Amino acid sequence: MTRLLLLLFLIFSFADSAFSQKKVIAQARTYIKSGKDLDKAEKLMADLLKKDSANRMNDKIWLTYFDAVKKQYEQGNEKLYLKQKYDTTALFTITKKMFVVLQGLDTLDAMPDKKGEVHLKYRERHAEYLSSHRPNIYNGGTFHVRKGDYRKAFSFFEMYLDADQQPIFEGYHFLANDTLMPTAAYWATYCGYRMKNDSLTLKYAGLAEKDTARLDNIYQYEAETYKAINDTSAYVNTLRKGFYRSPKSLFFFPRLIDYYNEESMTDSVAATVRYALSIDSTNQLFRFAESTRLLNTGKYDECIRICQELIAENDSLADAHYNIGVAYFNQAIQLDKVSQRTRQKRRQIQELYEKARPYIEQYRTLAPNEKEKWVPVLYTIYLNLNMGKEFDEIDRIRMKIKRK
Repeated sequence: MTRLLLLLFLIFSFADSAFSQKKVIAQARTYIKSGKDLDKAEKLMADLLKKDSANRMNDKIWLTYFDAVKKQYEQGNEKLYLKQKYDTTALFTITKKMFVVLQGLDTLDAMPDKKGEVHLKYRERHAEYLSSHRPNIYNGGTFHVRKGDYRKAFSFFEMYLDADQQPIFEGYHFLANDTLMPTAAYWATYCGYRMKNDSLTLKYAGLAEKDTARLDNIYQYEAETYKAINDTSAYVNTLRKGFYRSPKSLFFFPRLIDYYNEESMTDSVAATVRYALSIDSTNQLFRFAESTRLLNTGKYDECIRICQELIAENDSLADAHYNIGVAYFNQAIQLDKVSQRTRQKRRQIQELYEKARPYIEQYRTLAPNEKEKWVPVLYTIYLNLNMGKEFDEIDRIRMKIKRK
């Protein structure tokens, strides 16, 4: 008797639930037919899907849900066409909802029946409808980029790109047939970069590289991201690709040279600078890099010659002054290490310090914040030249640096 009562209770509960569900769907359709309270119709269907997972197996709920959203899209699009006041952001958001709803229905549509067979009732026409509106997903992304809302923009580009993997678009082959895919990938990468989100920056970077018009930017975003996640190998490889594609870029060459110098990869420095100069022998950045290479390899006279030429062209190049000063300074240090200290050698040492001094002092003037570079050099120069007043001043600065 107890089992019978339980069974009857379940039957009546199911019947009551089904009746209630039909009532809600009917109410939503009334809203849709009237063209009013469409947001309420949408919410009713969304709530049904959330309320019970079994409802997700009811295609009538999905279709009613879509009709509510579609009607909102049509009304908004009509207002824009008639140049009436309407929120463009809302139209793009509604377009996105249409994709979400129909892709959800497609999951149900693709489920096998009791015999294990799949009979697609909706896919073809829904895929065709969404495909015709897919450009608005891309436009929604660019719209939000212009607004500076990179998170929303990324979500639009992500949907645009991931359509290639959605079963509903089987046979469309967007990756092969849609020429906007690399550009959408670029914008998605850009949005990830602007959000400082490493994983999102790299998610579509490979595809973005096919947008050759923006490839320099892509390499820059990738390089900075790889550096941020400490992937040194990928960082350097990206710098190399960027440099050999655009040798004159102010981004790739300096960073690549800095890395090689930090790792004492003198052969790589020489090869890179040599290639750069073969592209443009008058480029000041390339010539300065060559002067630094010569400085680091002890070829001081050649270093001085190049830097003097650079200063003659532009006397505000702080690092050119520094390289000359350090070239003279290093020669003085080397000569000072010789065990046999004759009067002539002491005079040569003094002369070298004298030559170094004005260049390092000028570097100090041009780069006052680079104390770590000019303080120790000037300290030694003033000490050896017996410049008491200047030495005391630089020693005070040195002590302040030590206390930090």
